[in-house]
Amino acid sequence: MAALDGLPPLRDVIQRHGLDARKALGQNFLLDLNLTQKIARTAGPLEGVTVFEVGPGPGGLTRAILALGAKKVIAVERDARCLPALAEVADHYPGRLEVIEGDALKTDFEALAPEGPVRIIANLPYNVGTQLLVNWLLPKQWPPFWESLTLMFQKEVGQRIVAREDDNHYGRLGVLCGWRTSAHMAFDVPPQAFTPPPKVTSSVVHLTPNPQPLPCDVEKLERVTQAAFGQRRKMLRQSVKSLGGEALLAKAGIDPQRRAETLSVEEFVTLANCL
Repeated sequence: MAALDGLPPLRDVIQRHGLDARKALGQNFLLDLNLTQKIARTAGPLEGVTVFEVGPGPGGLTRAILALGAKKVIAVERDARCLPALAEVADHYPGRLEVIEGDALKTDFEALAPEGPVRIIANLPYNVGTQLLVNWLLPKQWPPFWESLTLMFQKEVGQRIVAREDDNHYGRLGVLCGWRTSAHMAFDVPPQAFTPPPKVTSSVVHLTPNPQPLPCDVEKLERVTQAAFGQRRKMLRQSVKSLGGEALLAKAGIDPQRRAETLSVEEFVTLANCL
């Protein structure tokens, strides 16, 4: 990669700017530039595409995205210590990298989105990754402003994203992702690829929007999944009691003796529409 973009190796950049990864910010820096290119490639051809990135850190993934031809990267970084390193990348790619210092959870990505295709590619900070995904999944308007999400999570979270009924990892996240997107695990990333190495394996997940998900009110689907999976070991007649219990299940045509993890995404949508 150093040969590809002419910038110094990431280890040198981190050392020069004194960038130790901070646990409080959920940081684990990915230094393997072959891996950062692999993540960027998972998003498909990037020519003419604007990419949003969250938590770029010293800029390893940012560099890969730009080197593979993205029209522009808009990166949101909370850690001011990383800004000088990112400024060097911006200087190397004039007019193609915009860095916003701020909290991604409070950032209105849709308001920042320009005309033309937008993709989100990020090695997400572990402590906010799931919430960011949910924010991108649940806008009122659908299809969303993004064409695809290529995101790295802890492997367990990735398994929950792609899980379907009768899978031990199936839960609220699997229902929401299954309703509005097509999601698959692209590949795993071992702990030793990071500095410092996390205690868990990570996974890159690729999601594309379902252009016409089954009609359903987002808030009702959230209420149903929260109730059902909040007491996942109990029969549905008990777990959704607060929402109408057996009467609700009868209306939806669902056996009250079933448990939450046996219901398909379509059945959860039916249940929400019967509320």
